[in-house]
Amino acid sequence: MKSHPASLLAEVRTFRQNHPDVRYVDLIALDIPGHFYGKRYPIEMLEKVAAGSPLKLPQNAVLLGAQGGLFKIGDYCFNDGDPDANRRLVPGTLKPVSWESQPLGQMLITSDGTEAPIEFEPREVLAKVLERLHHKGIHPVVAFELEFYLFDKKLDNGLPQFARDPLSDDADDQPNLHIERLSRFSEVLDDMAHTAKDQGIDITVITAEIGPGQFEINFGHLDDGLRAADWAALFCRSTRGVALKHGYRASFMAKPYLQYPGSGMHVHVSLYDGAGNNLLAAHQQQPLRHAVAGCLELLPHCMPIFSPNHNAFRRLGGTVNAATRASWGFEDRDACVRIPESDPRNLRIEHRLASADANPYLVLAAILVGLEHGLEAKREPIAPLNEDRSSGTDFPLDMLDAVRTMQHQAVLRDKLGAEFVDVYCENKRQDHLAFQQEINAREYRWFL
Repeated sequence: MKSHPASLLAEVRTFRQNHPDVRYVDLIALDIPGHFYGKRYPIEMLEKVAAGSPLKLPQNAVLLGAQGGLFKIGDYCFNDGDPDANRRLVPGTLKPVSWESQPLGQMLITSDGTEAPIEFEPREVLAKVLERLHHKGIHPVVAFELEFYLFDKKLDNGLPQFARDPLSDDADDQPNLHIERLSRFSEVLDDMAHTAKDQGIDITVITAEIGPGQFEINFGHLDDGLRAADWAALFCRSTRGVALKHGYRASFMAKPYLQYPGSGMHVHVSLYDGAGNNLLAAHQQQPLRHAVAGCLELLPHCMPIFSPNHNAFRRLGGTVNAATRASWGFEDRDACVRIPESDPRNLRIEHRLASADANPYLVLAAILVGLEHGLEAKREPIAPLNEDRSSGTDFPLDMLDAVRTMQHQAVLRDKLGAEFVDVYCENKRQDHLAFQQEINAREYRWFL
């Protein structure tokens, strides 16, 4: 909901008192591909916005492609006069930026909670889903986990190089999950964690993952789904900045190496009623089974959200813990939907399919819609992998097939919004076609 101007003004003035050297603040929001766009405001102008002055940015900035270009999507972009749309400041997100060479601040902005929210803005899509669930007495608790790779700062003919071990100056060769890797890269990892906490993000567990230079960061559980997605988005931005400061590149690219595991976005979700009772645990966990069935039913139709680009589809199958079929299981990391062992109070699903570079607002919205649909339809799920290792239903494994599967799905059009679904699918279709408009060296090598 929209914050009172007095509280926003107090937030800005407190920030100025604590950071008198900051002259500019980046006002940022996530577009459809999951990149930040926005404007850099003088701190004095930010005070005026906090006090109630209009904050407007082009509506179509949300529609940018992966490379920043605009596509013709219906009447948007080229037949609508490129109108401005109101944004508002997100309370509690004004924080210092410590990875830039000059003192700087940043603050999230959004169209949700304004008089005319942008229907296809990712944060607005999630806000509408959460509002509907709250009206039904359903209160999600959410935690994200993000995997990423560290690379050497310099590319080799455009290709990534392994992160250099600070102790030996050799490529990272530590065994998977080896605690020694955390020690050897502790300087940059500690800075990433400290910087994230400065952004208000609750960092918990840090793990050295299977790939060379690959790590996973877990966040604390939140009863505010918007804030949980904010954390995931802001963490990606700060982590890339901190890595560059230390002479590395950090990337959430889904599959940077064919021979090593990809990077995923795992999302833990519990559902509670107004009294704090875990809805999934009631009636011998029957609602859990219904919720799983809903997730699996809609999963094939949400693939453009979970795998938002050509590279993300490379992550599926062929490596550890990356499924190629919609499946579920108890304590089974090969499943798309895993049920971690827990007591009834903390019973939850862990959705493991999304790639690390997916848009966290849309990933969470899609998962919640699946859970909501399952609770309403009350169907039984397919057999879990614990009972049948071949259990699962197929889902699209390329973008054009995926957008065809998503665009006309009635539940998604109803619960995510038909306008959003149409805009999103066309954005992904155009992005994919633009990506194909280049002949690479292998194509000449094979067919010239």
